[in-house]
Amino acid sequence: MSTPQNELKYFNAFNLFPEIGAVRLKKLLNYFPDMETAWQAGALELRQAGLDEKIAQKIIAGKDKINLDKEFEKLAKEGITIITILDNQYPKLLKEIYDPPTILYTKGSFKPEDDLAIAVVGTRKPTMYGARVAEEFSHKLSTVGLTIISGLALGIDTLAHKAALKADGRTIAVLGSGLDRQSIYPTSNLLLSDTISDRGVLISEYPIGTKAMPYHFPARNRIISGLSIGTLIVEATEKSGTFLTANHALDQGRQIFAIPGPIYSPQSAGPNKLIKMGAKLVANTNDILEDLNLKLATQQQEARQIIPDSEEEKLILETLAAESIHIDKIIAATKLDTAVVGSTLSLMEIKGKVKNLGGMTYVIAR
Repeated sequence: MSTPQNELKYFNAFNLFPEIGAVRLKKLLNYFPDMETAWQAGALELRQAGLDEKIAQKIIAGKDKINLDKEFEKLAKEGITIITILDNQYPKLLKEIYDPPTILYTKGSFKPEDDLAIAVVGTRKPTMYGARVAEEFSHKLSTVGLTIISGLALGIDTLAHKAALKADGRTIAVLGSGLDRQSIYPTSNLLLSDTISDRGVLISEYPIGTKAMPYHFPARNRIISGLSIGTLIVEATEKSGTFLTANHALDQGRQIFAIPGPIYSPQSAGPNKLIKMGAKLVANTNDILEDLNLKLATQQQEARQIIPDSEEEKLILETLAAESIHIDKIIAATKLDTAVVGSTLSLMEIKGKVKNLGGMTYVIAR
């Protein structure tokens, strides 16, 4: 299911009022049959939907000044699309948190593999140690098929995004500003944001033209952790905003991982404290994969790394990527001739690419 384009115009229009955040948008959504009806409602109906008098009057006074079509055209010019909480493409993990955004502005496209995502966050001023850890962990987690999520900030966030891209992996950046080029923050990461939108997703709950404000980032951080099955804290001072992301992850029932560091380093004070509070100490990426029971992701990536020598091998490897399969099912899935499948499997077994488990059931050789 996708929200009709005409409805998206009204979602966007309501979101142009700073007072209408996720909670109030949800109240409107729950009360009215659709957002167009909500837009046409009077002050009394808006109050009955749960908005207070002051906000209801502000909407009534301001909506006549908003050209719905023109505002929607601005999004199209910037290559920005809208996903609402009613849409099938809305991220599943994010929908599970207690206060999910009702509307998401996006550049790029979500993919099914983004359901397996790890947030990598930390200080804007990492040490050499922190920078190395952020790069190595992000790269390795990306190579086993996990999507790396961060906030496009300088420091650890930037390193995490770049490492995922270098590994030809997926990465998602959650912003505390609008997604239009004039609002991207920090401006030094404008080029990086372009690359991410091409090979991953940029997302924000704020409309275009919204500048990055300090009070936007706590809300932004709940989305970072909400999109992730776990959050890795690399380096952060004891009073860092990174702690907000960790707290959101705890509230959302998601795992927190922390990189230990020198006790005399201010940047390691944060993760060291989190470890004392119960976060899982991790020394390598296997610690994360094992804790989240993601060894299968590693195995699937290993399968993808086996290079086929022919189109027939390619089809067979794709069929075997997730599980062991009987030869009859391989024939049906690949639509290849029985004799071709049999001879190709025999050659692949000699090459060490597949194993016959007995009874003509085959599996990728590890």
